[in-house]
Amino acid sequence: MTERAVATSCPSGLRLPPPLKPGDRIAVIAPSSPFEAVLGWRGLGFLASRYRLRFDHGGLRSPGGASRGIFSRTGYLAGDDERRRLELEEALCADDIRAIIAARGGYGALRFCDELPWGAFAERPKWIVGFSDITALHVEATRVGVASLHAPHLTALGRSDAVGRAAFIDALEQPGRARRVEGLSIVAAGRASGPLAGGNLTLLHACAAAGRLALPDRAVLFLEDVTERPYRIDRMLTTLVRGRHLERVAAVALGDFTECAPGPDGVTVESVLAERLAPLRVPVVAGVPSGHGRRNDPLLLGGVASLDAAGPHGALTISGGA
Repeated sequence: MTERAVATSCPSGLRLPPPLKPGDRIAVIAPSSPFEAVLGWRGLGFLASRYRLRFDHGGLRSPGGASRGIFSRTGYLAGDDERRRLELEEALCADDIRAIIAARGGYGALRFCDELPWGAFAERPKWIVGFSDITALHVEATRVGVASLHAPHLTALGRSDAVGRAAFIDALEQPGRARRVEGLSIVAAGRASGPLAGGNLTLLHACAAAGRLALPDRAVLFLEDVTERPYRIDRMLTTLVRGRHLERVAAVALGDFTECAPGPDGVTVESVLAERLAPLRVPVVAGVPSGHGRRNDPLLLGGVASLDAAGPHGALTISGGA
């Protein structure tokens, strides 16, 4: 095993995959929904300017004419389960792959991700990169003690600006560096620290229903979502709280809740989040610039998160270093 292929220990107890270097090989996969090809090619062009890529462009076709590559479409999925599962499984187990970047979220990874060889992945960790539906993969990585990156997908990179792309590269190549977000809104005051975990609320709720959600002890929980009415946010948070899935959480950091507009009743998502998280009796901040909004800062899931909600404004510091 070469030095650059060795994972390092994070103070949180999770293992950090090796930092990427220019010229490393990465796999681009589509385990969930189909995506816009133009944005995909733009993202591939950006990644190829720094890394060596492995992806199936769909040059081979089935007898029925359907593409077998990442550009496949089977209804609301990027190809059938067999195609998407095999692609992800090969990326998880490949010795020469240093990162796995999802083309898009949407829906689909939860259909098979718990059956994949996560033990082999844990022996040779590599970065899993994505958000939204990719939260299901982050949950599985956390279960086997490996850190991952909540960060833009391939298609988001295809529309991203220079600042967003630079942050993406920096997160992959310097994952242990401390990063701090200030000026956050305080929902519940206090201070806490612990391993950062979480992602998309809808997917965390689905993982809990599937019996797969296992948050680290004393975790700082990150939550975000998109196009969910406040009453649905209420339902998911209530289920997680009543199901005791969040009883060991040390703090909560809220990202973007994009297009979660009130219904005819006028109840806002902000009021729902504050009310439903109150029973946890932990510090809560809002406004972390990550999720489905225009800005989606990479977050090191498994890094040590220190949340300060004791002043007029909140702050969140995340570090993977000792």
